[in-house]
Amino acid sequence: MALTAAASAREILTRLHDLMAKRLPVQSKLNSVANIIGEALHSEVCSIYLLREGVLELFATRGLAQEAVHVTKLGLGEGLVGTIAAHVETLNLDEATSHPNFVHNPETGEDRFHSFAGVPIIRRERAVGVLAVQHVDPRRYADIEIEALQTVAMVLSELIANAELIDAAGGTSTRLQPTAAGTIRGFRLVEGMARGVAVFHQPRIVIEHTVAEDTEAERHRVYAAFDKMREQIDRMTSQAEFGVGGEHEEILATYKMFAYDEGWSRRINEAIDSGLTAEAAIERVQQRTRQRMREIDDPLLRDRMHDLEDLSNRLLRIVSGQLGTAAQLGLRQDSILIARNLGPAELLEYDRRRLKGVVLEEGSLTAHVTIVARAMGVPVLGRVREIRREVAEGDLLLLDVGEESVFVRPSLAMEEAFEAKLALSQKRRAAFAQLKNVPPVTKDGHRVTLMVNAGLRDDVSALDLTGADGIGLFRTEFQFLVSATLPQREAQRRLYRDVLEAAGDRPVVFRTVDIGGDKALPYLNHDEDGEEENPAMGWRALRLALDRDGLMKAQARALIEAAAGRTLNVMFPMVSEPWEFDEARALFEAQHAWLAARGRKMPTEIRYGAMLEVPALAEVLDLLLPKLQFLSIGTNDLTQFLFAADRAHPKLALRYDWLSPAILRFLKRVSDQARAANVPVAVCGEMGGRPLEALALIGLGIDRLSITPAAVGPIKAMLRGLDRGAVMAAMDEMLRHPEAPLRDVLTQWAEAQGVELA
Repeated sequence: MALTAAASAREILTRLHDLMAKRLPVQSKLNSVANIIGEALHSEVCSIYLLREGVLELFATRGLAQEAVHVTKLGLGEGLVGTIAAHVETLNLDEATSHPNFVHNPETGEDRFHSFAGVPIIRRERAVGVLAVQHVDPRRYADIEIEALQTVAMVLSELIANAELIDAAGGTSTRLQPTAAGTIRGFRLVEGMARGVAVFHQPRIVIEHTVAEDTEAERHRVYAAFDKMREQIDRMTSQAEFGVGGEHEEILATYKMFAYDEGWSRRINEAIDSGLTAEAAIERVQQRTRQRMREIDDPLLRDRMHDLEDLSNRLLRIVSGQLGTAAQLGLRQDSILIARNLGPAELLEYDRRRLKGVVLEEGSLTAHVTIVARAMGVPVLGRVREIRREVAEGDLLLLDVGEESVFVRPSLAMEEAFEAKLALSQKRRAAFAQLKNVPPVTKDGHRVTLMVNAGLRDDVSALDLTGADGIGLFRTEFQFLVSATLPQREAQRRLYRDVLEAAGDRPVVFRTVDIGGDKALPYLNHDEDGEEENPAMGWRALRLALDRDGLMKAQARALIEAAAGRTLNVMFPMVSEPWEFDEARALFEAQHAWLAARGRKMPTEIRYGAMLEVPALAEVLDLLLPKLQFLSIGTNDLTQFLFAADRAHPKLALRYDWLSPAILRFLKRVSDQARAANVPVAVCGEMGGRPLEALALIGLGIDRLSITPAAVGPIKAMLRGLDRGAVMAAMDEMLRHPEAPLRDVLTQWAEAQGVELA
C-alpha cells in the first residue's frame, strides 16, 4: 500500500519532532523511529544501521529479531545495507534476493521478507548509516515513500550525531602524517605548474536543525536567499574579465540560467512543505542531485549537474549566514585552491594575482569550470581523490599538471627539483616563443605546414602567439558541448564568423559537428534504441549528422553565411565509405543553392575534405580521393580502431604505440596514395604534436600537421635540425625491416643526427 495523505512526510516529521523533544534514551528514540516509519509505510520491517568502528551495526528494528540488534554487523560494501553505505545510493527492490550483493543474515529472521528499500543516512557528505524497510509481498516502494525515507534519514543524521553514536569522520581516515611529504596523483585538466599554499574553497557547513518550527518563516528565508544569490550571480557575470570574448561567456549564461531555474526552487519549497528547515530543504534537494550524479553515466550531463551543486552550496551559505569562502576572505599569498568541485562563477570570485592553481576531487575536461580556468590561464588538476583529507590548510603545495601530480609538504630536495623544472619550462617556453616568426623549414629546405587545433573562440589567439599557418581542425562540437541547449543557427554563425575574422588570411578548416560516443549531448537523444555497448564505434559524428539532417543543415547554413566573401574549408568526420561523403557534400551544396537563390552573399569557394579515422576508408581511397580537395588523418580514433583498443581504457592507454610498424605502414600507404592523386594530406591528431612522432610522420612524406598550440614551438625546433631526405630514407629502411621497439630505434637515429626532441 502506498504512502497515504494521512502519513505524509510532514506528518512523519511532526511525530519525529515530538519524539526528539522528549527526554528519552537514544536507544528508545531509535526504536520509536523504526516503529513510526514502519507504520507510516505499512512495512513489516524498518531497520536502522549505524556506522561504528568502520562497520554497519543494526541499532534498532521493527519486524526483525530483537536478538539481532547490536549483533548483526556488515562491512561497507557487504550485503544490500553495505552497498547503500559504500556507494551512498538508494536501493528499491521488489525482490531483495535478486540483487547480486544480497547477503542472508539468518539471526535477523528476515527469510520471509521479499521487498527491500534502503536509503543512506548522510552526515558531511558521507554515509554514516542506513535506513531500510522490508515487506513480505514483492513490491517496489513508491517515489513518495522513498522521498519520505530520505527526509527521515536527514533527521536521523542530526539525532545520531548529537548522541555521538557514529564514527567521527564517517569511516577510517587515510590522511598522510601532518608533517610528512607526499605525492598525490590526479588527472590533467588545464596544463601548467604552480606553487602556493593550500587554501580550502569553503568551510564545511553542518546543518544542526532539520525540522522546521514555522514553515512560512522558512519559506521566506529561502526566498530572500534566492534573491541575494541571483544578485551575486548577475554581478559576477557582468564583471568577469578575460581580455577577449570567448565560449566561456556562453557557459556563464548557462550558469545564470540555472540560478533562475524555477524547477529547482520549486523542489526546495516542496521539501520545506514536508516540514524541513530552509537549510535542511536545500541540503535535501542537493543530496538528491548528488545521488542522481552518481547514477548518470553521461559525463557531460554530470558536468551540468555540478553547476547546480555549486549554486546549492552558494544558496546554503547565504541562508545559513555562513558566507565566508576563501574568495570572500581574500587570498593573502600565492595559493593553490582545494575543492571537491567548483562552479564557474565561484572560480571567478578569486583574485587572479594570487590564485596560482586549482586541485579538485572531481572535475572533467568538459566541465564548465575547466573551460573557464583555461581562459583564465589557471592550471587545474582533477580527480585527486580524498585531497581534502590528505592536505591541511596552509600546507605548501607544488602543482605539476603535466606530471598529473601535486606534491604535498615537499622536502627541500623536492622543492629544488620542482623549481629547476619550472625554470627550465619557462626558459624553453621563452625560446619557443622566439620561433614565432621563424618558418617551419627542415634543415634541407623543405617547408612544413604547421597548423593548430581549436574549438573555442579564444583558441584563435594561438595563431598570433605561435606563428602557426592556420587552423587545421576547428572542432565545431565544442559550442554544442558547453551549451545547455542546442545552439541556434545565428549563434553558430556568429562563432564561425568571429573565428574567420580573427584568423584573417590564414585558413581555417571547420570539422562538422562530431557528437555521440564519448561526446553525448544531454539535450539530444541520439540513441533512441537504448545504451550503446561500443559508443566510440556507434551512432556518432557523420553517421548521426546525416540521420539528424536538420542539425547538419543548420550548421551548413551557418558556415556558408559566416564565410561570405572568403574561402570555406569544410571537413566531414568519421567517413567510412564514399557515399557518406557524397551525401554530406550534397547537403551542403543544397544549402548553398538555397541561400544563393535568396541573394545571400556567398563564400568565394567551398573546399571539401574528409577525415580518415575508420580503417575501411583506406580500402576505397581510390574512389574518394578524386572528390576531395584535402584529406586529414585523425590518429586518435584511427589508432583505437586499428588495434581494437579503447583509447580511454587505463590498461590499454600505453599498450599500443603510435610508432608501431602497423600504424606507420598504414599511414605511409595512405600518404603515398594521396600524394599520387595530388590531394594534400594532413595529420590532425595528438600524434603530430609530439616531436619524435612528428619526425616519423615527416619521414612518411606527410608535411602538414595540425597540433595543439603548445606543441608548435617544440615541433619547429625539431624541424630546424631535421634533414627530411635523410629521415625519409631511414624510415623506408626501418619499415621494411622493423626492429622492436621501433621507438627506441628512431630515438637513437634522431640523437645521432642531432635532432632536438625535448
